[in-house]
Amino acid sequence: MNLSPNASNRPIASRRAFLGGLGISAAALALPGCASYGGFSFTEAIRRLLMLSSERAFDRLLATDGFYDSQVARLQLDKFLGARGGILSSILTSGLIKDRLYHGLADVAAEGAINAAPVIADTIRIVGIENAVALVTGQPTAATSFLRANMGQRLVEVMVPEVGDALKVVSDPIVGPALSALTGTNLSNVVYGLTDAAEETIWTEMGREEAWIRENPRATNDPVLIGVFGVA
Repeated sequence: MNLSPNASNRPIASRRAFLGGLGISAAALALPGCASYGGFSFTEAIRRLLMLSSERAFDRLLATDGFYDSQVARLQLDKFLGARGGILSSILTSGLIKDRLYHGLADVAAEGAINAAPVIADTIRIVGIENAVALVTGQPTAATSFLRANMGQRLVEVMVPEVGDALKVVSDPIVGPALSALTGTNLSNVVYGLTDAAEETIWTEMGREEAWIRENPRATNDPVLIGVFGVA
């Protein structure tokens, strides 16, 4: 992976094609629900809400500089990287260089998120929704919170290998030395710290999208979401 200053301008066609493959048809989502309103299944509405929220969140995060531009995704380097003397300490004293490090690690986080997207989509398809009514009438991010609780640490498990591999091939003259200064356990901490930050960002962005859809169901042009959340 090339994390040079021009890395933000690299083609993103592969990410767009990947995201396009996550969509599922209305027929695939039309699962029987335990409750309904006006002929619309609440269970189906929650599945559609989660799928659209995830698609919108990943579409934003996997765009060029998506993780970097997200206010939630600044990754808070100091919490898991810090200035550990020598090369690393001198590197992190410069605001400009630190910002460049943010850019590089945000791009690495996006690589890990590529593995997370299909896992979320698959879970939405199969997760059991026992109380869809409560999720429909719940808090603005109730469905996202429900999905996150059911997935546990699954996203971290699928993202860690990708993040670790991406960090190993960093060639940027600034980011590379900073990571090389972290050996053994320290580098492992960076991998897990970055993965945790990326996971938190994914769930936060999904929650934001869910809240927006609940407030603007007609903007989705989805008759089920309009029928359920337009009156919820």
